Amino acid sequence: MHLAYPVVLAALLFSVGVYGVLARRNAVLVLMSVELMLNAVNLNLVAFDTWLRDSLHAGQALTLFTITVAAAEVGLGLAIVLLLFRARGTADIDRATALGDPAESLAEETPAGAEALKGQAAA
Repeated sequence: MHLAYPVVLAALLFSVGVYGVLARRNAVLVLMSVELMLNAVNLNLVAFDTWLRDSLHAGQALTLFTITVAAAEVGLGLAIVLLLFRARGTADIDRATALGDPAESLAEETPAGAEALKGQAAA
């Protein structure tokens, strides 16, 4: 088999993954897109390992390390997404800009004039 077939397939998978990371707003879909990019890299590693006929199979060994790192990334990433969803009520990446308490970020968004009006109304 020619080397061009898996390389082109890996390039397409990586491109779809990059598009998913850049275009999606949901954190779970972004994690899935990162996994797609890592799988494209794994495909390239195995394809070049087979093409070069490496006696040590370094490409396959690196693929195992990449799969291990991807599994750890998914575990931590999903834990962070669940905490974000519990705190904010959404998994939208754009709304997760403030890392503090959601009540504090809402208090910061109120205009300064509103505080002065509340003080005058109470007096």
